[in-house]
Amino acid sequence: MKLSGLFIGLLAGAFGGLVGLGGGVLAVPLMNAFLGLTQHSAVATSLVMVVFTGMVGALTYALENRVDWLGAFLIVPTAMLTAGWGARYAHRLAEWRLKRVFGWYLVLVALSLILKPYIPHVSEPLDGGLRLVLLALTGAAAGFASGLLGVGGGTIIVPILVLGLGLEQHTAQGTSLLAMVPPAVVGSYTHFRHGYLAQAHLPGLVLGILLGAFLGGTVANQLPEFWLRLVFAGVLVWTAGRYLGAKPRPQAA
Repeated sequence: MKLSGLFIGLLAGAFGGLVGLGGGVLAVPLMNAFLGLTQHSAVATSLVMVVFTGMVGALTYALENRVDWLGAFLIVPTAMLTAGWGARYAHRLAEWRLKRVFGWYLVLVALSLILKPYIPHVSEPLDGGLRLVLLALTGAAAGFASGLLGVGGGTIIVPILVLGLGLEQHTAQGTSLLAMVPPAVVGSYTHFRHGYLAQAHLPGLVLGILLGAFLGGTVANQLPEFWLRLVFAGVLVWTAGRYLGAKPRPQAA
């Protein structure tokens, strides 16, 4: 077991547990740089890490009663359904344009979360049929964006749960972590069958993830709701910066 893998897992798990995301946005470039993995292998291995980040991170939030279990189980089916649609549609559009649009979306969401008290939003959790419909649509949007842009669904799920369904930031993040586990399991198995998983590095990465996700989730549960929203918004802006700089690929001569 290599220490570099353990360290990468620790960082990615802590990041994911803290902000309710899978951690792939951090893990993939680190695995490229320090483990020498190809992009395909790093993305595939990152999905396995997302499984454990989701399980352990969701557990830390659940211990504080900050997971909407029904919400998570309603999000999963539509997310898994629309991910394939997004992947197919992605081939019809210029990748760099998609990335820029998504980058501006993240900036808008980050500002909305920071200014939440001053803009129209759902202040109390929704009940009844409207809540069920919105949860299913949340999953559909997250799955489509994941397939279209290759991003984790947390950047879509958490803001909608906070601003559209009235969930508190901690509960939204705990629910997002739980909801990402089943799609990540399916994706991991698919990559395993195609031989993309870096199995030699998995023990260190998974051990690091288990420790990091627990620590990140524990810290998140201690933060006031405002500061957790601020941290999440900061992560969105940082992620947006990577997408807004996308440019057309030069044409082959």
